[in-house]
Amino acid sequence: MSVADLTFEHWRALDHEAAARHAREAARQVGGQLVHFDSAPHLDGRLHRALVERAGQRFALIPGGEVTVGFDPDAWQPLAEQLDSYRTESLRGGYGFDPDPRAHLAQFLTARRTVTVPTLLIAVESQQLTELPDRVPAALAGQGLRLPSPDEWEHACGAGVATLFRWGDHCPLDSFPYGAGRGPQHQPNAFGLHIAYDVYQAEMTSDPASVYGGDGGEAVCGGYGTFVQWLPLATANRNPAMAEFLNGPDGADMYEEFSTRPVLELA
Repeated sequence: MSVADLTFEHWRALDHEAAARHAREAARQVGGQLVHFDSAPHLDGRLHRALVERAGQRFALIPGGEVTVGFDPDAWQPLAEQLDSYRTESLRGGYGFDPDPRAHLAQFLTARRTVTVPTLLIAVESQQLTELPDRVPAALAGQGLRLPSPDEWEHACGAGVATLFRWGDHCPLDSFPYGAGRGPQHQPNAFGLHIAYDVYQAEMTSDPASVYGGDGGEAVCGGYGTFVQWLPLATANRNPAMAEFLNGPDGADMYEEFSTRPVLELA
């Protein structure tokens, strides 16, 4: 089996040595070096994490195939403190939010769905835009890279979990979803990515209408309430308002406030 044919389910079923061989082959294909490999508990088993370095940039191996992404608000069981925050802070703020938090989530999070994505390498750290949004694809292509699709971004972030955030359904309402700290958002995700960790870090994808990972601080600055402030870090939180801003006339002056997460394809 080639690395490109490696699926997420197969990756999870491989033993440590077999997975390491695939990781080394992925590194060889892109002219890089395997710099980290481990396994950690994930879902109902374990998940291998492989980091490859090429030209000074680190990438995580993201096995694909048929995977499930998105979020199902109807299956969500909000914690008491999340409901309290939503009802006492957000609804009373007069922002026009739906009284049912599930309905609110349905407006901003993509639906739970099954998709097929390729196995690829995706950058561990996002990188700030240095080009106007419409020039980014060509700039990345010149480095042998490309933008991630929305489905690829969600899969790389959530790694198969059905929870609101990549780390679970809870969020530390006594801290902020931005800046330095020790919250779960600062820990590497299941694939080893530093992703969905700061609401001010909004990432563009190959779909101009889909920006993930943050809202540019809109909910924080708007005082929408603590729980709602955390929602831009939800794995399936696709932010059309940020996308419209990035691709509109204002984006020409503020594109450096946005970032993207380059992808290396595998043969």
